[in-house]
Amino acid sequence: MPSKLASLEQSETASQQPTVQGYLRPEGSMLKGLLPNSVEEPVPCLGSPAAGDRRGPERSSELPPDTPEQVSNKDPQAQARPFTPKPPPPRPRLERALSLDEKGWRKRRFRTSREDLTVRNGASPSGGSLQDEAPGTPARNGSPPCLSTSLQEIPTARRAPGSGGPSSWGNCLSGMISTSLDLLHREGASAGSTPRLASLLSPRPLPAMARSVASEGLRTANKVDPDHTDYKLRLQARLFRAHSSLGPGRPPSPLAYDDCSLHSSRSTFSLLAPIRAKDVRSRSYLEGSLLASGALMGADELARYFPDRSVALFVATWNMQGQKELPPNLDELLLPAEADLAQDLYVVGVQEGCSDRREWEARLQETLGPHYVMLYSAAHGALYMAVLIRRDLIWFCSEVESSTVTTRIVSQIKTKGALGVSFTFFGTSLLFITSHFTSGDGKVGERLVDYSKTVQGLALPKNVPDTSPYRSDAADVTTRFDEVFWFGDFNFRLSGGRAAVEAILKQDLGSSVQALLQHDQLTREMQRGSIFKGFQEPDIHFLPSYKFDVGKDSYDTTSKQRTPSYTDRILYKSRHKGDICPIKYSSCPGVRTSDHRPVYGLFRVKVRPGRDNIPLAAGKFDRELYLLGIKRRISREIQRQQALKSQHASAICTIS
Repeated sequence: MPSKLASLEQSETASQQPTVQGYLRPEGSMLKGLLPNSVEEPVPCLGSPAAGDRRGPERSSELPPDTPEQVSNKDPQAQARPFTPKPPPPRPRLERALSLDEKGWRKRRFRTSREDLTVRNGASPSGGSLQDEAPGTPARNGSPPCLSTSLQEIPTARRAPGSGGPSSWGNCLSGMISTSLDLLHREGASAGSTPRLASLLSPRPLPAMARSVASEGLRTANKVDPDHTDYKLRLQARLFRAHSSLGPGRPPSPLAYDDCSLHSSRSTFSLLAPIRAKDVRSRSYLEGSLLASGALMGADELARYFPDRSVALFVATWNMQGQKELPPNLDELLLPAEADLAQDLYVVGVQEGCSDRREWEARLQETLGPHYVMLYSAAHGALYMAVLIRRDLIWFCSEVESSTVTTRIVSQIKTKGALGVSFTFFGTSLLFITSHFTSGDGKVGERLVDYSKTVQGLALPKNVPDTSPYRSDAADVTTRFDEVFWFGDFNFRLSGGRAAVEAILKQDLGSSVQALLQHDQLTREMQRGSIFKGFQEPDIHFLPSYKFDVGKDSYDTTSKQRTPSYTDRILYKSRHKGDICPIKYSSCPGVRTSDHRPVYGLFRVKVRPGRDNIPLAAGKFDRELYLLGIKRRISREIQRQQALKSQHASAICTIS
């Protein structure tokens, strides 16, 4: 203990070996004169350098007549010379408040291994050595084995500002020195000879030890100083949040931490970032600041989830032809083989949807699994749209708004029209529109009218503020959002007749697609600027998605002989150039339950930080659909396992 006198005694053995004693001079002025040689020179201790010689641990061979000869560190086999021991002085009664300089004692620092090596080589230490800050503490050239897991192997950890400096280590080590010296005394007494003491003082390789504050060695070392004044206070400040699921064979919880370093509370396994208390106290997120620390939609949170500030987006469109039968598996549509990773956001638009819309949404939830939630879904007649997002991203979405437009002359018939869904993700506003335009090979004009009605009739946004109102146009909904995706069955056909189209389809896929697009009505109208102004389309590398025989890969073989066409398309538009990057644009030839093939696109969309003073969704999602999807996945897995067992049982043949 810092407040007690350190001593190293050896008991008399059967061979009448002399006893080696050494006394340390206590700190503070009130003890002067109580111990012998306390004023002139301190009594040398084992391994301590001579006074006035700072070059290293070497000592002079001449000793004062009343001072025992010390065991040399250079020669471990050297033995102490006989001498007449002095009786130990009576132990003074120390008053800690009067005898110790509290501030100076707590600011002491133990010498590191590199500083010890420097002192041995003859150079002066960089500062804070044992001789400089604790003149009465013995310095040893080689550490005893009992100190290997407590004193010598404490890692040099970086301390956070304000964490208490080196005093935490000093408080932990103060009791270990006394305990280690007592153990050394008992070892020497039991051996009964000085060579035993020399062997203990000889340098030995230190065993490996985990460089973790939560290690058992450091935890034990931190508990050997219970008499310290602030020990109970520090003990109350400790935090143990060990997981109950950790078994004896698993490592201790990374959240278990002691007060040696604030950095030790950080988890080495969890992906959750630590939250500083001062950030919570600041409450800057309530101000709606764009760059405020702790803002929910701010730059710090955006960088934590998306370091490159881009989100992975999946967009799909499919004319289901009103079929009640759904594909047995939607993996080809939602989880294409070309994509190694699932996307962050899924938006699926359906035209002529199935009669059971809830069943369709349940199939979407079941396919994507519990990692995704249904953020929003809407319908306009036979037009469906579903927005699914990763469950850990629902907190960064604003309220989701929707609007519809009917392009039929009779508004009660809602087979043709448009459905728009919009929301803000962090600071980027998104608009998704799915449409079903007028059908017919020669009705290009009607389709242009449908487009004009849609951009003028969609009343979005409603409550969520526009991110760039100075760029908005009241007559065009697509100008009021940062990123716009328009997809659906636009019904634009390939001109030139079926015979010409079939002749091109017989060519190579790469050359045939480019030749077919020269006859595409939509491409021609976009080049003229009469429709989809400012929109772009990814390069097409797939066959026409319309019109197939249901359940087959052949184009229409009925009496109508409709011309194969690219009726199902996905277009995008951005306020800022380069914000949307198309990754993949293709169709799903394996989904044959309709006369249309689903078309999907993978995009990377740039996201900007936003403000918290907007209407937030606050984690709202379709909970019932989420639970239904989980139950279906479980039941399907059970059925699969039972099928495997039955198949394995049927493969076993028995011979009677």
